[in-house]
Amino acid sequence: MASTAAAAGNGSGSVLPTHTATAAPFRTHKDADLDAARGRRRRCLCCCLLVTLVVLLVLAITLLVLFLTVLRVRDPTTRLVSTRLVGVAPRLSLPAVSIQLNVTLLITVAVHNPNPASFTYASGGHTDLTYRGAHVGDAEIDPGRIPSRGNGTVQMALTLQADRFAGDLTQLIGDVMAGSVPLDASTRIPGRVAVFGVFKRHAVAYSDCHFVFGVSEMGVRSQQCSDRTKL
Repeated sequence: MASTAAAAGNGSGSVLPTHTATAAPFRTHKDADLDAARGRRRRCLCCCLLVTLVVLLVLAITLLVLFLTVLRVRDPTTRLVSTRLVGVAPRLSLPAVSIQLNVTLLITVAVHNPNPASFTYASGGHTDLTYRGAHVGDAEIDPGRIPSRGNGTVQMALTLQADRFAGDLTQLIGDVMAGSVPLDASTRIPGRVAVFGVFKRHAVAYSDCHFVFGVSEMGVRSQQCSDRTKL
């Protein structure tokens, strides 16, 4: 009876599930070698990326220091050295009688370049001359080169159109009688700067000068210039 009851009890009760353990996959020496190779590749890739980032950072710092020290453009200084009369061209126009007088002056300007970059300029430089606000002359600047941290000269042939002074003739006569004629010159010279012959950039040099022409000495009595350079 006892065994029958036990059997009946077992038949009516729930049966507990059984779990079968899964065996670990079998790994060969070849799989281990592949994993080791992948690990080495990842380490090499990380090292290469790190070295590249360090090189780029050093290069960026070097370029920044180079720009702030070497490539930073400093304004040149100019000084009018000499003015020489090289030609007088009178002209008579008809039927309305009009006498025009063009005077050509050879002007030499000394330039000091404080930059570690030379400045080379071709044709295209131009100077406008004004007398008390009136445009009275033009000059084309000859090509040339100013050395780095050095001095050079700029020569220009200035054509002075005397008839353009007629608009303020009374004032001009007064200035001549006083012995001094004030003039203003505005110069623009496009060119190229070169640092160590490697770094080359386009640049434009500007110069605005106010000078007083002495009548008795036929030369520049005083001058004041403002110079700047734009890249």
